[in-house]
Amino acid sequence: MKIEESNITETNDYRVIIYPASRPFTPKESKIITEKLYDFLATWAAHGKPLSSSFKIEKNQFIVVCVDEEKEAASGCSIDSLGGVMRELDQEFSLGLFDRMKASFVENGEIKTMKLQDFRKGLKEGAISTQIEVFDFSKNTYIAFLSDFLLPLNKSWAGAYIS
Repeated sequence: MKIEESNITETNDYRVIIYPASRPFTPKESKIITEKLYDFLATWAAHGKPLSSSFKIEKNQFIVVCVDEEKEAASGCSIDSLGGVMRELDQEFSLGLFDRMKASFVENGEIKTMKLQDFRKGLKEGAISTQIEVFDFSKNTYIAFLSDFLLPLNKSWAGAYIS
């Protein structure tokens, strides 16, 4: 299963798990993350059955893991084992992969990530433009990821912070 960009219309809607870092990866970090995830996903299984999975590093800051659950469903234990690998990477590089109290957005072509309370305050005070696009890490299917991962502020989860 490939999840790189293509013109091919996917018929399967893969399960997606998104791990957002608080900052862009360095080239060395990207290389190590890629190697560790390739090694892990090559043997990733649920109850002894291999999982058809892949990943990509999106925007040099977000790790997107896909699982084709039409072939084999990921179990709680298999998701936990993926979480273990991600926690190791998080600790090794201080990436903030499990900090869900942050917002990532694109402003003037640049990806910015900040604490959620600072993001809300910036919107309220006008320090952050309402013309931004906001990332949504809650997407859990590949089709939702493709269509709604990055949305204009007023159409995103963060639209509730503007009047």
